[in-house]
Amino acid sequence: MQQVTVTDRHQHAAAVRRREVQFRALIRLPEAAARGQSGLAGDRRATGVLPNPADPMTIEPRRADPRETMAAHEQDLVGKTIVVTGASSGIGAEAAAKLAARGARVAVVGRSPERTRAVATAAGADAFLADFSRLDDVRALAEQLSNRYPRIDVLANNAGGSWPKRTVTADGNELTFQVNHLAPFLLTSLLLERLTQARQARVINTSSMTYRSATLDLDRVNATTGSFSMLGAYSASKLANILFTRELARRTDGTGLVTAAFHPGAVATHVYDNIPFGVGLFVRSPLSRPFFIRPDKGAQPLVHLATTPDTAAINGRYFHRFTEESPRNGQAVDDDLAQRLWAMSERITGVSATAKD
Repeated sequence: MQQVTVTDRHQHAAAVRRREVQFRALIRLPEAAARGQSGLAGDRRATGVLPNPADPMTIEPRRADPRETMAAHEQDLVGKTIVVTGASSGIGAEAAAKLAARGARVAVVGRSPERTRAVATAAGADAFLADFSRLDDVRALAEQLSNRYPRIDVLANNAGGSWPKRTVTADGNELTFQVNHLAPFLLTSLLLERLTQARQARVINTSSMTYRSATLDLDRVNATTGSFSMLGAYSASKLANILFTRELARRTDGTGLVTAAFHPGAVATHVYDNIPFGVGLFVRSPLSRPFFIRPDKGAQPLVHLATTPDTAAINGRYFHRFTEESPRNGQAVDDDLAQRLWAMSERITGVSATAKD
């Protein structure tokens, strides 16, 4: 057996970093949006969540962090299959590149054919198209992924968006709730068989710190009429992501599947474009750097959760970037609400995932 030296590890890490730099140069597209949401939100010029002055939006000091440099101790990904949604730009694209550079076979899922193919080609990954505002697209995506891969090791539910006005999808659902919760719920449910074929498969859900101020009213969250708040709809859907994570962990206990949710940070993105007073232009300008992080840094928690060997420390939990956060919203730990949300999601999507009673 060939002995791996410290020098070998350093050379491998350097090669990984070079490949990431080359990747970012290839996909630096004018419409790049954080969190890989251009597959949905970016392509629609969706508005994002208004910054909350009470939230810690500043960039952390640029100190070396082994989690942020893809340290050599993290597991090798050769032989792993990883699906990343919302990966046509932003942190989804960055995460896809980092994971592919470490040897994983990556499925890049996005809405834009051109950008999704560009990201997949640059990363040496497979491209899949899906618009999460159409649940039939999600069903078709699940079928394509199941046909292509006999086993899926990681599903990163990263696609999402926020819209300024109430919009009803062709499926009869409120758009924000469908794209941010119902679509990933459906995709995960349809891929559970493939996920459980893997040893310690993972489902990683991109959430947001806006959940802290959210109120999830199951009688109103998917309403097609009535008053509407962009921030309220978005934050409720992000709270739903955390509840989904907790309930998925409960229902799959004993199967080996591991799940976690995380906030990527305040990432510079086009989702701020439609906010008044030129906020979008400011966010994408160099002036925003003290307040917003870049997509490559926003992708780091996703990659960490997808690869950390300490699965027991992440299962069913929520992380503010790399730090586990005890939920700051009582609804986020309401087991009854999580079960009722799950039942509601099953009724709307027409799927029934195997549950642990």
